[in-house]
Amino acid sequence: MAIRTASLAAALVLLATPASSQQEEAATARHMPSPAQEVAIETTQAQIDAAIAGLDALAADILYRSNVPGLAIAVVHAGQTVYAKGFGMRSRTSGEPVDADTVFLLASLSKPIGATVVAHQVSLGVIDWSTPVQAHLPWFRLADPWVSAHVTIGDLYAHRSGLPDHAGDDLEDIGYGRSAILKRIHLLPQAAFRDSYAYTNFGLTAAAEAVATAAGSSWEELSAQAIYRPLGMSATSSRYSDYLARTNRAASHVPGPDGYEVADLRQPDPQSPAGGVSSSANDMARWMTMVLGGGTFEGNEIIAPAALMPAVSPQIMSSPPHALDARASHYGFGFNVGARASGRVAFSHSGAFAQGTATAFTLIPGLDLGIVVLTNAPPVGAAEAIAASFTDMVEFGGVKRDWLEGYRSRMAPLTAPAGELAGRKASAGARASRPLETYQGSYENAYYGPATITVDDGSLRLAVGPADIAFAMTPWEEDSFIIEPFNENQPRGSVSKVTFEMADGAASAVRIEHLNAYRDGVFTRVPTAQ
Repeated sequence: MAIRTASLAAALVLLATPASSQQEEAATARHMPSPAQEVAIETTQAQIDAAIAGLDALAADILYRSNVPGLAIAVVHAGQTVYAKGFGMRSRTSGEPVDADTVFLLASLSKPIGATVVAHQVSLGVIDWSTPVQAHLPWFRLADPWVSAHVTIGDLYAHRSGLPDHAGDDLEDIGYGRSAILKRIHLLPQAAFRDSYAYTNFGLTAAAEAVATAAGSSWEELSAQAIYRPLGMSATSSRYSDYLARTNRAASHVPGPDGYEVADLRQPDPQSPAGGVSSSANDMARWMTMVLGGGTFEGNEIIAPAALMPAVSPQIMSSPPHALDARASHYGFGFNVGARASGRVAFSHSGAFAQGTATAFTLIPGLDLGIVVLTNAPPVGAAEAIAASFTDMVEFGGVKRDWLEGYRSRMAPLTAPAGELAGRKASAGARASRPLETYQGSYENAYYGPATITVDDGSLRLAVGPADIAFAMTPWEEDSFIIEPFNENQPRGSVSKVTFEMADGAASAVRIEHLNAYRDGVFTRVPTAQ
């Protein structure tokens, strides 16, 4: 009754108010932010302008301190690209300069871009975020049959399917293609469905393949048709061959004995929806403007707002708070979604290849502002530090902490040599404890496929995977050897222990350490045909 009385009183006041005043009050109410949109710290246009003016000095400082060869930055605000510039070199070999049109590998910035491709198809009614993957990829499965039938496109874009962290990446390292990897990941252990967050490239890639199949296209062509061409992103592609064909492209770099050296080693086509896009700062500015516009770019609706909104809404907690007064982190569909210290919502993502690229973007919808940073070196925090320092300058008038040092320490494990024996060397003159022919033969693993061990000029060699990648085996102790893998997940200097299991004086199985992340790195010897 009290509510009715209050409503009646409000109505009587409204009736007693002149029409012009009613219209003014209604207009004011329409433009007032809801309580969920209010922020603790106001930001002026002067602060934004000052932050943009400070970008040249910020970029030069980070470039010098991080030693990355080159980087490019773009900033968008109020529907316009307000800053776009390159710094440093495309290649340490050529010395050619980076500019705002230089094309970089984006690595995992491909995920939010791909999410907008999916949102475009949701807009058209081709699929929905809740569409089961098996509706369009009936052969796709996970370890659990019930989960296989119910896992959706959204589940895989939110990394909540129960697949283990980075599932399938190890298969890519040894030469498997996209289809073969997607058909093998059901052999991996299954965690709680929709109740666990584990970041996966190939889970998301499976969802993207389902969308492309529903659209009657390849993922690479669908991305161009849905997003790149409508936005005028003429330097952007989901094909590695297009990146290689660009005359103005940033080469990938890895650490060498004399600093960073060119090493175009990372071919990400198998996981293109998750990590295979290449683009420029200018092109990324157009994409950021579209996202900040709620799916609209230069007056044209590219994505329906209702289709985009789930992608930039929290779908799962990706990082629980570490303290009572700490904020949690969330993941949407392909986007990190969080609240900043100012109280503003932000969308972001980083991308990294240990073999030579690191990228980051941050969007703050409440300010209609976004920044993207692209670099051509492994992840050392340079891209994230520039983005974080810039947004500090925007919201707080200055940089609050040394972001480069903070990110550098957190990212150091990504490029550190892997393996329990990393940094150690076999004893000089170490010899196998048995005749090498004892270990020679063919071995098989359900997940990884075949491995072959041969005797070559008095030493053992291990070849594994469809690419037949071969490793020289150095004796370590008893029935153990070491190899030195070098790939995306095994940075230079990594050491992997290879241990044989013996039965009746003969090798019956072999365990390969760097392929044993899920305790599935044991290869069983194939009996020799009699």
